[in-house]
Amino acid sequence: MTYRHRDCQAILAIVRATADHGASMALEFKILTAADEAAFGRVAPGVFDEPVDPALVRAFLAEPHHHIALAIEDGEIVGFVSAVDYIHPDKPRELWINEVGVAPAHHRRGIGRQVLDAMLKHAQKLGCREAWVLTDRDNKAAMRLYASAEGVERVPDTVMFTFHLMRE
Repeated sequence: MTYRHRDCQAILAIVRATADHGASMALEFKILTAADEAAFGRVAPGVFDEPVDPALVRAFLAEPHHHIALAIEDGEIVGFVSAVDYIHPDKPRELWINEVGVAPAHHRRGIGRQVLDAMLKHAQKLGCREAWVLTDRDNKAAMRLYASAEGVERVPDTVMFTFHLMRE
């Protein structure tokens, strides 16, 4: 049997992931509710941009339009997708995907895709007609992830403006 280079890379990634993380470790994917605050007890390094703040976790989970899907391995958060559902006066419910994060030690194992799929299924259950996300074109991992989930790239490119509301 002949394998293409890409096939060999994928096989090697699976072998490395199995060797590094053990084949027996099961991943759990969960959409959190306000009662799931304790899930943030153990977080793998690099999953979130900053350390998790219990008060912010509580506030996030208390807001019914905020959603977070977690990838949990052996009781530790190794990946997540956060999102917000919203309704406009002229549009039905949509889901804005705010952020996707996977611990660097868990990259290239399909965790980002699985936790994104969990969030998209959750959005369907909420009645969202569409979900969308923004990313930088040079974020190759994000571009691959969203394309693999059958995301449709819109052209022309979007421009983002930020407004700094708190001056130091």
